[in-house]
Amino acid sequence: MARRSVLFSPGDQPGLMRNAPTTGADVVVFDLEDAVVPAKKDEARDAVRAVLAETDADCEVCVRVQPPGRGASDDLEVILDDPDARAALDALVLPKAESGDDVTDLANLAAERDADLPVLALVETAAGVLHAEAIAAAEPTDALIFGAEDLAADLGATRTDEGTEVLYAREHVVLAASAADVDAVDTLHTDFEDEAGLRADTAFALELGYDGKLAIHPAQVAPINETFTPDADRVEWAERVLAASEEADAAGRGVFAVDGEMVDAPLVAQAERVVERARAANEADATDEADAADEADEADERE
Repeated sequence: MARRSVLFSPGDQPGLMRNAPTTGADVVVFDLEDAVVPAKKDEARDAVRAVLAETDADCEVCVRVQPPGRGASDDLEVILDDPDARAALDALVLPKAESGDDVTDLANLAAERDADLPVLALVETAAGVLHAEAIAAAEPTDALIFGAEDLAADLGATRTDEGTEVLYAREHVVLAASAADVDAVDTLHTDFEDEAGLRADTAFALELGYDGKLAIHPAQVAPINETFTPDADRVEWAERVLAASEEADAAGRGVFAVDGEMVDAPLVAQAERVVERARAANEADATDEADAADEADEADERE
């Protein structure tokens, strides 16, 4: 499953939530935490429940609830007590995760309502970064998401365009995710009108080893998806490496040459990752194209 783009939509804006699955995002997150002011939480819960109940999306659909002990039970009570809403929900997003117990507590709250849901854990505080390994290793965790803005606020750091103030944490989160074999999703690029900056930031996240990136506007989805989709030349290189690796294995050789470059186990692992990413991206994009064709056919029938 591809998680190249993870698009957040405010839980108190039903129109944006209904549109989110049509944007091409691999994952959509209906947000009941920071995007909703306290006075509108009840209204937002009802809106998320209603949108989930009518959603028939091919992308992954998640809800960011409030942390356990700070509103998660209220969020889950409204969402999961509706069978149609529960059926449409693929995962929960846990904000401000600071321990493996935080992840387990949220999963247990969902299980009390007959929902077995994986958790995408947001690592966005100093304690969260320091305990990223335990968070990633928790049984319900399916991905770590790095949140630079909240982390900077927690640290009292000044956000810069270069991002050096959060670079250590950004690297630490992707290391923890890789060690636990869960996905790693990079922080958002806050200026949604800055496509060049988004593409550069996303390319750097790819270089660090991230699997995807947060988006806060539909316009960010396509550039993120494109960056995390291996291009044809890269896929062809990976396929040549894997084919040569099979021949080398059969001949009992651990090192071999491809395109004049010596290849050993680390490069074979890179090639396998490229092919897997390309496969997952192609499957996701094929689903989007099929959905678009279906919508066009329905529109023609209405006319």
